[in-house]
Amino acid sequence: MPRDAVRNVPDLAGIQRWMQAVIVHPGGVEEALAAPEAASELAAERLGELIRPSHSLSPAERVEIYHGMYLMRMVEALETDYPTVRHFLGEEAFEELVREYVERFPSRSYTLNRLGDHLPRFFLEEPEREHSAFLHDLARTELAITEAFDAEETPILGPDGAQAVPPEAWPGARLAPIAALRLLELRHAVVPHLEAAKRGRPAPAPRRRATWLAVYRRDYSVLRLELGRTEFTLLKSLADGTPLGEAVAAAARQLRSTQREQTIFGWFRGWIAEGLFQSVTIDEVSTDDQ
Repeated sequence: MPRDAVRNVPDLAGIQRWMQAVIVHPGGVEEALAAPEAASELAAERLGELIRPSHSLSPAERVEIYHGMYLMRMVEALETDYPTVRHFLGEEAFEELVREYVERFPSRSYTLNRLGDHLPRFFLEEPEREHSAFLHDLARTELAITEAFDAEETPILGPDGAQAVPPEAWPGARLAPIAALRLLELRHAVVPHLEAAKRGRPAPAPRRRATWLAVYRRDYSVLRLELGRTEFTLLKSLADGTPLGEAVAAAARQLRSTQREQTIFGWFRGWIAEGLFQSVTIDEVSTDDQ
């Protein structure tokens, strides 16, 4: 290429800004090349001054390879975090969803790990979309699974740590949940869809049914507990820092008197066994299971 043909080509920083603007722009490559962010660095008609044609591809077609690969990478990243949403929508509809989503919520980080953080909000803001309310619940659930998987490792309060608390101190005790615990109150039955995607079965029709879930990580695996309303309310109250006595009293009012003690004790014992709490604090003194 003659030296004077490239005298006005952007410097390296400008080329990098141009390349990023073209690659991440939604729509076709011609539209991306003409978009203001890219054109401010290099006018579309001057593309040949920067990119040479190959024996089979024009400069625009060569750029299009990278432009198309970007969307493919976005699809792969979101499919990793939202396999059940993808299973429900199907391949083509999911790819179109990703295209619309990244246009509204483009990646702003050096990592794609957080790319899908806004997908529940995306569905919430799309009430006219078919099954939007169900997809909002499903996306919330899969985001919780991702967050639980990525959460920091924290200590676990085991039976020995719980037994070290004097009985008379329990009413004022506050329990701290593990960092990898997420509690979800949903309007739709999402568990059948999680199972269908996991086992490769056809997705069932969305069904409106109040659902309460605890999503948590244990031994490098993300698990879930499907809870009843009162059980969920008690667990969430404890996770929010309500003293045990106050939280239990509120839950007890929702249970039959003959079931209260046995039922609540069973819930609490199960939560400790599952490792949902990291510590119990009484009068500023913390007792941990070492």
